[in-house]
Amino acid sequence: MVHVLSSRTLLRPADPERSRVFYGEQLGLAVYREFGTGPERGTVYFLGGGFLEISGRSETPPSPALQLWLQVEDVAAAHTELRAKGVRIVRPPVREPWGLIETWIADPDGVRIVLVQVPADHPLRYRPGVQNPLP
Repeated sequence: MVHVLSSRTLLRPADPERSRVFYGEQLGLAVYREFGTGPERGTVYFLGGGFLEISGRSETPPSPALQLWLQVEDVAAAHTELRAKGVRIVRPPVREPWGLIETWIADPDGVRIVLVQVPADHPLRYRPGVQNPLP
């Protein structure tokens, strides 16, 4: 058995600085750490319960199989804020048949990011028979 102590998602963007602007300024992710210098430096962002590392460079586009799922408090507010910042909106907020409220955006390289709001009555948040609902 592998005992995992930490993890992070690694992105190798076509233009690292453009991606740092997107994730750091437009999405507003907080920096966990940076390493190296110059345009090829690495930046690791807090990503809820994990980390997102932007480092290196790739000449090939990302696979459509790579997508990020980010839970936010208010999808509608996030959608409005990100649209005003010029973020590419792939799909506006929709309440899905499975009960989550989702909006889809894309980073500068086309990586799809789903922003998810878990309503108070959703099973991910509320468990019948449990005194305190999940946060």
